[in-house]
Amino acid sequence: MKSAPRSAAFVSLPDLALIGDRRSCALLDKQGNVVWYCPERFDKPAMLAYLLDPEKGGSWQLLSNGLSFKEREYIAESAILRTRLSCPAGELVLEDWMPLNGRFYGICRRLSAAPLPVTLRLTPRPNYARSRAVLELREEKHACIDFNLHLYASHPLEIQEDAVCCNIPEGEKAWFALAEKTFECHEILIEESYRQTLENWAKVASHISYKGPYEKEVHNSLRLLRMLTFHLNGGVIAAATTSLPEVLEGDRNYDYRYVWLRDAAMIVSALTRAGSDGVEERQFLSFICSAMHRLKEPVVPFFTLDEQPAPHEQEIPLQGYRNSRPVRIGNNANNQLQLDASSNVLIAAKVIYNAFNTREHWETIRMLANYVCEHWQEPDHGMWEEKTKKHFTSSKVIASCSLEYIAKHSQDEQEKKRWLQAAGQIRLFIEENCLTPEGAYAAYAGAQTVDVSAVLFPIWGFVDAETAEIIKTVEVLERDYCYNHLYRRQLINFDAKKEGVFLAGSLWVAQYWVMRKNWQKVEASLDAILPYMNDIGIMPEEADPDTGEWLGNLPQTFVHASLIGTLIDYKRARYDKDKTED
Repeated sequence: MKSAPRSAAFVSLPDLALIGDRRSCALLDKQGNVVWYCPERFDKPAMLAYLLDPEKGGSWQLLSNGLSFKEREYIAESAILRTRLSCPAGELVLEDWMPLNGRFYGICRRLSAAPLPVTLRLTPRPNYARSRAVLELREEKHACIDFNLHLYASHPLEIQEDAVCCNIPEGEKAWFALAEKTFECHEILIEESYRQTLENWAKVASHISYKGPYEKEVHNSLRLLRMLTFHLNGGVIAAATTSLPEVLEGDRNYDYRYVWLRDAAMIVSALTRAGSDGVEERQFLSFICSAMHRLKEPVVPFFTLDEQPAPHEQEIPLQGYRNSRPVRIGNNANNQLQLDASSNVLIAAKVIYNAFNTREHWETIRMLANYVCEHWQEPDHGMWEEKTKKHFTSSKVIASCSLEYIAKHSQDEQEKKRWLQAAGQIRLFIEENCLTPEGAYAAYAGAQTVDVSAVLFPIWGFVDAETAEIIKTVEVLERDYCYNHLYRRQLINFDAKKEGVFLAGSLWVAQYWVMRKNWQKVEASLDAILPYMNDIGIMPEEADPDTGEWLGNLPQTFVHASLIGTLIDYKRARYDKDKTED
């Protein structure tokens, strides 16, 4: 059966599912179409970018006349995705995975006996569709794509213009392997890959075992954090995508396929509190410290997966998701001073040191502490990577906390004294400069406005959750920044009312209410936030509270780590008899 491609239409972001092998990943929609894929590594050029341009981007489509989505799920703790499509004649079961630690890298697809004829159509568009693919049919069931990718199939392949097609007759099972090398591929090897991938994911998942309320949501988030962890060195990328817009049809479209130091404390703390044996979070800290060791000042806020500063931005001639241009690769924020980046690494180290009675990477941690000491008085670009430098209150607060925490692990009394003295000076600066006329914590020194990041201050341990300044800050946030228990950020260089609510910030508010033991507020917050987790666990960075539209790159590891931390704190505070501190 030959079937024409459906008319090009943008994917609905909540329809997306992720598969991965802890070095790269692919995104699929509910109809089983692969709409985003970067071979070799998360941040390498996309070969399939339909997500950002349905006309030019390239995809791997499952085409049929009559099959509609029924349901999907991951198999056990793995990243093997099972999608069920149905029609009056029966059901098609599609299983998609990327082999984990197997004989080859790439994407495997397996189809049950189809209730009607279907076609698999692979339209590769290498290098973000900037190159035309070279297609070659080497054997009846083996096609070569751009000389280094190989498509193997259970049924004959056919090259049709710029695509490789395969027709599956009614009633026949099928399999496919898009591999990064040439080899002798057959059905037994596909079965072996499936079993091996299932077993290897079980080993990865064995580092953490969580039981308690919101168990499914925690396990969903842990799975996504694992999928976005680079297996060679433990680096965790911020998101799998680039240029999904924070504002539709706007230009706030950035590349998030890098490792942010800011995320370190949130991710390490979440994994540790979830009951980890320490392997994953210690590997993440090792990645960061190894990358930092390569650098001289200034400290950069994020790295590539090969431990280098991220490249400068380039614009790619794609349409952009929902016409949101430009499409960018690289990230120019990498030359910013962001004090919270270094401070977050110090807090991540503190969490690991306390949990596992260690002091690893101490020389790098000492260097970062000294850097914070020497630079805390400077204005920086802040947590939201503003273009305008200010004395952001959140930057000062986390700098103070991180120095206080890491000083406890120093064995040099003079060093400890210097760090604690700097922390005290920062506290005094905040007290004298960072309160609004209402008595709330200002977004930055001298500002009349507040920011949702302030609810982290008691979570970081800077102040008690019931101090007057925090209570007033939360009151102002609820009055001026809240929409049905969801919170917006405060930005300088952009009107934050034009973007969506910020889900990580909304989760921090819920975590704050956990500290206050206000269960009604906690559960109201979670009831507002969790509908933005889709059926297989993905959450975006932001959302439009009026339309439900997802905004920003995804899956957002910062959001999922925030969710894990909030839910585990909730479990401990409300349900556990024996509560422990990290």
